[in-house]
Amino acid sequence: MLTKNSSLKTTFTGVDFSKYSSKVSEFVKEFSSRANQPGKFLNWVNLPQEQIKRLDDIYSLAERLKAQTGVDKLGVLGIGGSKHTVEHMLGINGLNICGDKIFFYSDVDSISLERFLTKLNHDVLSSNYLVASKSGSTFETKDGFLRIQKMLEEAYMSKGQSEEEAKKSASKHLIAVTDKNSDKSELRRTSDENGWLGDLYIHDDVGGRFSAFDDHALFTLAYAGMKKEDMKAMLESAQEISALSLSADLEMNDALKEGIFWADAKLNGIEASVHQYMGSMFENTVYWHAQMQNESVKDTLKQIAKVPDAMHHSAEAHFNPANKLVFALTVPCDNGVCSENAEAYIGALTKSYESTGAFFKEYAETSKLGLSPQAAGAVTQLRAFATVYQEIVEAVMQNRALPEVLDSVLQPHVEFYKKNLKGGVVVPGRIS
Repeated sequence: MLTKNSSLKTTFTGVDFSKYSSKVSEFVKEFSSRANQPGKFLNWVNLPQEQIKRLDDIYSLAERLKAQTGVDKLGVLGIGGSKHTVEHMLGINGLNICGDKIFFYSDVDSISLERFLTKLNHDVLSSNYLVASKSGSTFETKDGFLRIQKMLEEAYMSKGQSEEEAKKSASKHLIAVTDKNSDKSELRRTSDENGWLGDLYIHDDVGGRFSAFDDHALFTLAYAGMKKEDMKAMLESAQEISALSLSADLEMNDALKEGIFWADAKLNGIEASVHQYMGSMFENTVYWHAQMQNESVKDTLKQIAKVPDAMHHSAEAHFNPANKLVFALTVPCDNGVCSENAEAYIGALTKSYESTGAFFKEYAETSKLGLSPQAAGAVTQLRAFATVYQEIVEAVMQNRALPEVLDSVLQPHVEFYKKNLKGGVVVPGRIS
């Protein structure tokens, strides 16, 4: 028998769920019939339970990478879901707070490269590097990887190693997360040919924004010091959300409720919406959620921000009677010295939003420096399910046929700019 996930508590106001009750089974059937089916890009539904089986291997690889170079910093080279999901997971789990263990590079301009190297004190040998790309030919990621690889080799040659020795030494700093099939991934071929450590991969049918429990994120969390038992608890909680989110009992299915909430606004002509997160642990969550919104809902009208600092400059728009919006607020359960003022602030926002438009508030269980592992798993998986349910609810309520593969899990329009990169750019290697 299903029971509610205890790490999250969500309350809704201003939306009449009874209007949708007769369609709940249809919504769930549309989702569940596609979940974990090849080619449907919904393989993330059961990914948490599959990843539990691999925790020993993932933690072993993290320790082996540190051991073979003697350094404990990690540079993550990746864009989009290969970056934002990792930043989000580090933040909500209270890891890398000082920014001294995990470093990110996802740019292609000279100043950003210089800033990245400055964080490493211009010593590329002081860090290992996770290169994340499904195909291995992602323009931005490959540009950064080739530059770092060349710098590693040059650093070892400056210590007296031959070119061949330097290539082998440089390879000890690198680990790939990519397609496991070398026929599909240039990066997998590079890893195999150069003897890079280990087998980390991006699972089939798991889009980047849905990949918070894939290897690049879990490996980085392990590298940053997350306890294995906490990671297991996080994954178990995420899988619990998967079970709840495929329930036809609407009172148990908060993911469907959230999908209905956002869809209801669109169906009633409210185009703009707001989801705010309270606290510094969510600093990077807003980038990941914005990616989810832009790529899945394909809508740039939702405002996603962290409060309190974003509240004052957004209040003029949010509470202007001329603007019709719906609101959501994710807040930590505050048990510390600031709890009285934090609750007063949450209360003020709640009262203001409830009187302005439809609203839901999500309380998340906390630990000392972030969310509890259970809440981290739950809120992350919940966001993915709610995003896809929004598409299903809108289509069903408008009697529109859904595509064979849901629009919310695809991103065909990214090719619009990628096609203009064809032909290659010269770096210490060639991208083509």
